[in-house]
Amino acid sequence: MVKLERVIKALANRRRLAIVAYLKTKKEAPVWEIADHIGLSFKATSKHLGVLAAVDIVEREQRSLEKMFYHLEKPQPEGAKQILPLL
Repeated sequence: MVKLERVIKALANRRRLAIVAYLKTKKEAPVWEIADHIGLSFKATSKHLGVLAAVDIVEREQRSLEKMFYHLEKPQPEGAKQILPLL
């Protein structure tokens, strides 16, 4: 039950919902591209992505010293499975 609560709290933010919706259509993207798309700073976007990664909604992959790519985690945790189709 605690994990479900953490997932729901992570998704209870319009910026994080925008990130998830973007990754749902784009499949994967680097932080700067996500930040540009949602109109937020690189640093703030990174923090939101960290919250989503902590509850296994997104997964990150370091491809170079400067580029971190994100994509939706598969399978999605409970709670996210019900919310993501709505985006």
